[in-house]
Amino acid sequence: MSIKFDYTAVVQRFSARFPVLSYIMTQIGFWVSANILLGAIIHLQTLSITHNAKLPMPGNFLPTIIIGSIAGILYGGCYGLIDYYFDKNIFRKKSLGKIILLKTVTSLVLLALILMFIRYILFYLFIPHPVDNANFSLKGISWKYLVYTVVIFYFFMTLLINFINQVNKKYGPGVLIPLLLGKYRNPQEEERIFMFMDLKSSTAVAERLGHLEYSSFIRDSFMDINQVLSPFNAEVYQYVGDEIILTWRVNDGLNHESCVRFFFACEKQFINRIEYYTKRYNLLPNFKASLHMGKVTAVEIGEIKRDIAYHGDTLNTAARIQSVCNDYDKKLLISEYLLEKIDSNIHLTAEALGMIQLKGKTKKIGIASIAWVE
Repeated sequence: MSIKFDYTAVVQRFSARFPVLSYIMTQIGFWVSANILLGAIIHLQTLSITHNAKLPMPGNFLPTIIIGSIAGILYGGCYGLIDYYFDKNIFRKKSLGKIILLKTVTSLVLLALILMFIRYILFYLFIPHPVDNANFSLKGISWKYLVYTVVIFYFFMTLLINFINQVNKKYGPGVLIPLLLGKYRNPQEEERIFMFMDLKSSTAVAERLGHLEYSSFIRDSFMDINQVLSPFNAEVYQYVGDEIILTWRVNDGLNHESCVRFFFACEKQFINRIEYYTKRYNLLPNFKASLHMGKVTAVEIGEIKRDIAYHGDTLNTAARIQSVCNDYDKKLLISEYLLEKIDSNIHLTAEALGMIQLKGKTKKIGIASIAWVE
């Protein structure tokens, strides 16, 4: 039996398990490639000039590859680590303008340090006796023009890597390449797990806080939920008002009951931030949720604003299950179809609620509630 390699799933699992390493490796891979590309352009241009001017030909390309690779590893590693730290700890509530300004300044400072390292250390280690070579020297006007070239090149490459990072943030790691290859241009059938999480008593909370504070409250709640995504391999599908829709690939969601434990991890995250929520809003986020699994179709939609959409009865059923949480005074409801596929866990207890007639459905569906027991 042949095993189908799922690039997106592999990348997302690696990113979930090693978020910092994944971020840094992406930066290093990009900047090593970018530096080698820049070195190739400069080398070819040098060959063209020396050939036309009938000057002695420059050395081989290997030292340029070595210098570019080392510089790419240093710049990508340092910039990736700093950028990751900033995103997680500083940029969460900064405006886009301030983020761009801070990242630009950081990039320029780091680039200046790397250029000094190249000029005074790497160049003299890998290019033998450049001062004796009349054709090429990193002094005076030659160095100035090289700096101009590198700064301009890095500026546009930084825009490109930031675009890639934004795509990863929107669609998740490992989605860009399938998108470029047109994977979702035509509907693709997938089996997925979906969770609908909705703020309980949202109308009362909105009246109590006012619309501005209510929006801040929702923003903070969703940001805390996002902090829990990676450990449980969860992906955000959509934000809809005060509701967040999450999804898992089947293997990721069933592994160690991740799709179920995620909900209780979110509750724990809110409790850990109880001091902030109490001081700011005098209120702690309280969500209700549903879980269901089934086949859906995934397809790229839109022209002005593109997105990957999931269609199918699975989503409708998951939404309907969540709508009856209040009827049974339960926080987390799960379809029996999904519950049967989840391994037992001493901390999870299930209470069968029987076959329920959901609104808009012709057939009854088995539903159970899930609780966490310490």
